[in-house]
Amino acid sequence: MEQRHLGRTGLRVSRIGLGTLTWGHTEESDAADLLKVFWEAGGTLVDTADVYGDGESEYLLGRLVERLVPRRDLIIATKAGSVPDPVRRFDGSRGHLLSALDASLARLGTDYVDLWQVHAFDPATPLDETLQALDIAVSSGRARYAGVSNFCGWQLAKAATWQLAMPGTRTRIASTQMEYSLLQRGVEREVLPAAVDLGIGLLPSSPLGRGVLTGKYRHATPADSRGGSDHMAPFVAPYLDDAAGHIVEALATAADGLAATPLQVALAWVRDRPGVTAPIVGARNAQQLTAALSVETLSLPDEICQALDDVSAPVHRYPDHDWSTL
Repeated sequence: MEQRHLGRTGLRVSRIGLGTLTWGHTEESDAADLLKVFWEAGGTLVDTADVYGDGESEYLLGRLVERLVPRRDLIIATKAGSVPDPVRRFDGSRGHLLSALDASLARLGTDYVDLWQVHAFDPATPLDETLQALDIAVSSGRARYAGVSNFCGWQLAKAATWQLAMPGTRTRIASTQMEYSLLQRGVEREVLPAAVDLGIGLLPSSPLGRGVLTGKYRHATPADSRGGSDHMAPFVAPYLDDAAGHIVEALATAADGLAATPLQVALAWVRDRPGVTAPIVGARNAQQLTAALSVETLSLPDEICQALDDVSAPVHRYPDHDWSTL
């Protein structure tokens, strides 16, 4: 698999990442199959978080590393900052973040993570305190690189500017992880331009539109799908409206013309967008992951990219585009 630099850093990662959001509810044998398939395909970037499965995702990944895949062959990324508190969903305080990092390292069974990410912006904590935690993590060797997740454009730009301006701060934000797909292009408004300007690599989550872009929901909701689950149906529902259906049909038409699948075309589209380093793909089993990894051999023709751009274009007017003619 082709490797790309993570933003403006020397760290190289596979251009498709493996997500472990559901590993808290995955059998160890199934997770082992996923990791082995990913590694054998040349994948290196594995993304997790301390809250995935209440830590079970990290435990499971830690148990599989070395037994199946050498630690040196993986770029392990994890996150901290989300908390199970209905009042305060995110805690970006220095104390919480560094304690969470130590707990993640213990679960993962490693001395360091390659990429440590703040899971979300915490409005109740001064941003400089959160960024100081990143600096401490990197300077202490517990993290090799630092990133953020779910920061909007001004939050990302403010964080990166603070790091550049503060004397003695050695850590720079290497990446930002955000939802990005043909069904969710909101990052193009401010986050992606800021990331490109600042040399920060974008790691798209849910690049298949929460599964909708695979085409599985075109005619009905499969009973064994996320959309058919009482727990996950609200997560999928926003992408099952008429506008999304129009995009999915255009995607299916493009896939037919390329002798490819909707999954492959949707993943290739987001993988090769300017500023993107590596989409993070989740899979329930090795067969699903193999289907996603088959995108490595696909490059979309310019006319297909343009057609998909047009059919999925978000409405961005003032102050982003053509504001002078309004």
